[in-house]
Amino acid sequence: MPKKDLNQLAYSIVRQATGEEPKQAESARAMVGRTGGLKGGAARAAKLTPEQRAEIAKKAAAARWKKP
Repeated sequence: MPKKDLNQLAYSIVRQATGEEPKQAESARAMVGRTGGLKGGAARAAKLTPEQRAEIAKKAAAARWKKP
């Protein structure tokens, strides 16, 4: 961790004491990946028939409730 001058150190201590967290900007790659993920689910749902969706849901429920 790089050294901070006294003003930066004081500011970070106040932020920690008040519980204020600095906002982290999403990276460009993360935003692109999220956009692709949002599109993918809708596209997949649109191309599946109701029977296929039901089969996938049953398989997911079985995996979720499977005894370890």
